[in-house]
Amino acid sequence: MLDDTICAIATSVGNSGISIIRISGKDSFNLVQKITPKLDILKLPANSINYTKIIYNNEVIDEVLLSKFCAPKSYTNEDVIEINCHGGISSTNKIMEILLEIGIRQAQPGEFTKRAFLNGRIDLVEAEAINDLIKSQNDLARKLAINKIEGNLSVTINNIRTKLVEIITNIEANIDYPEYEDIEILTNEKIKEPLIKINEQLSNLLKESNNGKIINNGVNVALIGKPNVGKSSILNKLLGENKAIVTDIAGTTRDIVEGSIILNNVQFNLIDTAGLRKTKDVVEKIGVEKSLQILNQADVVILILNNNEEITEEELDLINKLKEKNLIIFINKNDLEKKLLIKLSNTKIISGNTINHTGLENLKTELINMYNYGNIELKDLNYITNNRQINLIKNAKKSIANALQAINQNLEIDLVTIDITNAWKELGKIIGQTYEEDLLDELFSRFCLGK
Repeated sequence: MLDDTICAIATSVGNSGISIIRISGKDSFNLVQKITPKLDILKLPANSINYTKIIYNNEVIDEVLLSKFCAPKSYTNEDVIEINCHGGISSTNKIMEILLEIGIRQAQPGEFTKRAFLNGRIDLVEAEAINDLIKSQNDLARKLAINKIEGNLSVTINNIRTKLVEIITNIEANIDYPEYEDIEILTNEKIKEPLIKINEQLSNLLKESNNGKIINNGVNVALIGKPNVGKSSILNKLLGENKAIVTDIAGTTRDIVEGSIILNNVQFNLIDTAGLRKTKDVVEKIGVEKSLQILNQADVVILILNNNEEITEEELDLINKLKEKNLIIFINKNDLEKKLLIKLSNTKIISGNTINHTGLENLKTELINMYNYGNIELKDLNYITNNRQINLIKNAKKSIANALQAINQNLEIDLVTIDITNAWKELGKIIGQTYEEDLLDELFSRFCLGK
């Protein structure tokens, strides 16, 4: 498939100033030449933009700007043409239709970036970061993606792999050439210290991966409570829009309602859940079950209680179950007569209402305090951000732990090499030194068509 010349629309399809159609492959120049007779594409300078017309069957299809990039100095390391045409749906689709008719294949999702990886222009971390950049929802996520695209995380991984190779090479030299005097004699104790340092590096990467996942995906915040405590009203006020239906009828919210806000450069995914209560209503019961699932998965739980109602046994039981969670209790309707009596230690309690917005700014401030990334730009942004990378780091760390255990048990040094080599291989999978075709197909299928 790498021999094919491919094409795809690289911009959103719709009415806009321009659309960009990308073509990549060894026959890009010759094939596009068929529909641009007023230009001699082969004689055009590389990295140039040229005005011309798309002409097919003696009909002028559109006036365009044609960009030429010569291999290997292009996004895919192949010859690339980019056609900037007018952004109407009809013009864009017509040019795509013509490109397919003259023998260019429709690209699969992410195929341009996949070719960039397979042709050696970028590694797998950088490829995933390109998709992260496209999908970034806040400035920190953008910075994190750019940092990876520039290869900073890859350098960290490669440095660790280099240290492992040095250990492996020295061990094998000791085994294969014991008679040479100029080879340092390695013992288990001599390789123990560098392995401990590598183990610490991997531990730090895993520890900081939580930051990366939060920056990329946001913090999941579940708003829970019994029916009619004001969950939907609070969600709407925090979002600044009427996302959830609000009525005085208990059980109005029967499904999950979501919305996101950015606070201090962190995305908070707010989830309004169905009121927690026992019910015989089949639909409401499903909503309650979903609420309990969301509760278990949430990073932060905001439990909403009514100021004008006494606390129930169910609510007290729920508070007890949430002790291990990041819990905020919001006492709503503080403009009404107080009937709620509650005293808790080590739990943040905020009082307010949705009539005059009292307490809602305090609620936002508490969320910011829980995830304060205000100064994160001053730190090292080499964060692992996806489950594939995290699992491979865990596998590598486990192999290093096994090697250290073997050393402590005074096992033969060549047996220790097996675990060190496994760690080296697992880290190689992160940057794509080794990979399986099915993995690449699944990974790049998450990209948009023109990337």
